Formats: sequence, C-alpha cells, structure tokens
Amino acid sequence: MSGHSKWATIHRKKGELDAARGKVFQKLAKEIFVAAKSGGPDPDSNASLRMVIEKARGANMPKDNIEKAIQKAKGANEAEHYDSIRYEGYGPSGVAIMVDCLTDNKNRTAGDVRSCFTKRGGNLGTSGSVSYIFARRGIIDIPNDYNEEDIMMTSLDNGALDFVTLDDVYEIITTAEDFISVKKALEEIGVREFLRSEVTFIPTNTIEVTDEEQIEKIHKLIEQLDDLEDVQDVYCNLRED
Repeated sequence: MSGHSKWATIHRKKGELDAARGKVFQKLAKEIFVAAKSGGPDPDSNASLRMVIEKARGANMPKDNIEKAIQKAKGANEAEHYDSIRYEGYGPSGVAIMVDCLTDNKNRTAGDVRSCFTKRGGNLGTSGSVSYIFARRGIIDIPNDYNEEDIMMTSLDNGALDFVTLDDVYEIITTAEDFISVKKALEEIGVREFLRSEVTFIPTNTIEVTDEEQIEKIHKLIEQLDDLEDVQDVYCNLRED
C-alpha cells in the first residue's frame, strides 16, 4: 500500500494557502450539511456524519465551522438539498480518474466536468468504468515523533490493514468500518496530532507515468476538476517515481 503515498500528493494539496484552506472548508461544510440532513445531526448515531467530521478535523477545519454546517442542516427545508453524483473517466496516458460531486444543478455539473475532461486531454467513461479500480479505505497519517512500535502494534491490534513508515510520517491504512476504532485507540495511547485522518478512495492498481509533459497534463486536469464548485473529491491512479 505504501506506493500510493506519491500519487496521493495530488489529492492532498490542502492547507498550502489560506485561500486554499477556505475552499476546502467550504467543500467540507457542504459534505457535513448533506450527512447531517440525511442521517441526523448527532454523530454518535450517524456514522456518515461522524466520518465527515473526522475528515474535517484532519483538515484542521475550525470546530465552529463544523457546528455551523450541522446547525444549518437542522434548519434546512426539504427544497434545500444536494445530489451526490460520481463521474468516471480517463485522463492523459490512460490514468483512471473518479470525480465525486455534490450539486444542486446536475446539468451544470455534468457540463463543467465534461468540459474539463475534454479541454485537458481526457474523456468521460460510463458508470463503473473506473470505480472498480478504487477501494474505500481509511487513511491516518501522524508525525513519527511517537514510538513506532507502539503506534504499529496499536494500529494492527485494532484492525488496521497496513502500517507504513515514510520519511517523517507513520501512515495507517484501515477499512472504512475500522477507521474510527483505530483512530480512537491511537488517541487513547496519547496521539494528539493527525496530519491526515479520513475515509477516502485509493487505487488498487496504479499507472506509472514518466513523461514530465504527460504528468503535467494530468495534474492540470485534476486541479481544474478540483476547482469546480460542485466537485468534492478527485481520485486518480497515477503513480510517480
């Protein structure tokens, strides 16, 4: 599983600038709103909301922002809603790309996503054309200031699928179902800083691209998709060495 960390840098461009953080927080607020509106505002009885809150905390989203999104959902009327849509396709060099959206205007979103693929050398596929390449997993990144054996054993004993030591980070991979229990166990042994903490999708098969021009084209496509108002997450199976 360790190989995904390099391609994941495309997806993890969060927190670099204040403007970028603000944009991430807006997307997270929308996701929290949808989860709270559909399953209730109590994270203890709403697993989807609990997962999104953990994701928001991992992105250092202020507690007040999280609460505001939940309160907004509690007061929302039936007409105020977002549809969840997934687009699948291929980028330059045949990399698989999956785009998850929350939208109040399906036609707008479809046109915007299609335009990005077309202009950046990719093409949309049919439903299921690339989603089978991705697996839903929990990812927990913490600084390696903590004792490696303690972190590894606690993670694995509580159901983690994999534990990887990177340059300055311990990365723990879990199933979506065991994500909360693994994180809670780490907190119980004193872990307080989480660099990344979310349930996401990671590729089970990757494509290595060595041509710098092609890599740049892939990055541009992903960045343009991520900039769209209705796009929540973009996943791809690019592997860079």
